[in-house]
Amino acid sequence: MTRWVPHPWLSLVVGIAWLLVNDSLDPGHLILAVLFGLAIPRWTQRFWPDAPSIRRPGRIVRLFFVFAYDIVVANFVVAKLVLGPNDRLRPAFLEVRLELDDPFAIAVLASMITLTPGTLSAHFREGDRMLIVHALDADDPEAAIATMKRRYERPLKEIFEC
Repeated sequence: MTRWVPHPWLSLVVGIAWLLVNDSLDPGHLILAVLFGLAIPRWTQRFWPDAPSIRRPGRIVRLFFVFAYDIVVANFVVAKLVLGPNDRLRPAFLEVRLELDDPFAIAVLASMITLTPGTLSAHFREGDRMLIVHALDADDPEAAIATMKRRYERPLKEIFEC
């Protein structure tokens, strides 16, 4: 099974993404979704030297909804900040010391932070496992760090590391 489908979850995501992008369930698109879902993970297999092991896949769904909610809320907050007076902005670089060990989990966390409007993962210092995050508005940097750790890092730790 792993030889033909080296990354089953990626195969599923690629197939579903193809169908969503084309907004069609026509037989031709279904066939292409299956073909791309099988081919792309096989072609990219050499770029995945250490495939991530998911310990608690059920937490992924919960994390997805938390993340989606945060993106929607952050869009409104950023719009309000950008459209308002600039003197209300309190930008800051936050140093988030990570407890995550898995490199894939760290990359997912950095991506989630960057995808959330108003924050950007700027740098990762591997030596002291520090993720440098730029926040558009951080009136309480410690609270912002605690929120990132609670809402994103802790679930990712459960999903990938237990």
